[in-house]
Formats: sequence, C-alpha cells, structure tokens
Amino acid sequence: MGVLEGKNEKLFDAKAVKKYGADKHGMKKYIFAFLYKGSNRNLSKEEANKLQLQHLQNIDRLANEAKLVLAGPFFGDGDLRGLYIFNVSTIEEAKALVNSDPAIQQKSLRMELKEWYGSAALMAVNDIHKTLAAKAIL
Repeated sequence: MGVLEGKNEKLFDAKAVKKYGADKHGMKKYIFAFLYKGSNRNLSKEEANKLQLQHLQNIDRLANEAKLVLAGPFFGDGDLRGLYIFNVSTIEEAKALVNSDPAIQQKSLRMELKEWYGSAALMAVNDIHKTLAAKAIL
C-alpha cells in the first residue's frame, strides 16, 4: 500500500465525485487559457471601457453556464493580462468559448490554451465566490 492510500476513506464523498466530475484521485481535466495583450490596444477610453464591460459580461455568462471555473487578471501591465480555467474536455471546445469573448473578437486580447490536470474541487469555486462577494463586479 502506498503512503497516501487509505487516508481519505472517512472523507470520501461519492456525491461530490459525481457533482464535480472527479476521477478516482479527485482530479479532472481542465483547459487553461492565458490571456495576453492583443494587437488592437489603441482604443479610446470610452471604447476600452465598453469592451471591458462586454468582456466581463462574457466571463459572467460562461461562469453561470459552468464552462468557466475561474477567471482573473494579473497585476501589473505586462503582456500576460489574465487567466481562465475552462471546464471543458478539449482544446476545440475551449477555442469556441474563447471566440465568444468580445475582447478576443476585437483583438484587444489573445489567448494561449493548455490542457491541465488538477483538483475537481475547483468546480466549487464559483458557488463559494458568490457567498464572499459583497458587491458584484458587473
């Protein structure tokens, strides 16, 4: 028996496994999307604000559809602007979601996609976040 085998027997929750799509290790596949500055960054302040609102509305929609597990910006003004974690199985599915973002459509942002294997518990983040936010972003 391995060092960690048998340690979680008292905590194991078969309902949570099903709800969050976990494998036998409590893990699942996600698609990471790294958001970078795009080629169209010369928008007026008004245009940039409107595009940012549309970008945030799209994030909210994808989270409500349980396709987007996590999203957020990086601090600073480097080329790497933010990150998404998608709850989809393939790069192709993630590309379709990426292409629904107005900031991607207008080339203000571009994304790089990578498959990732991590804890299925991330699927609970959006529900928990709703209990923590005193004020909605939108």
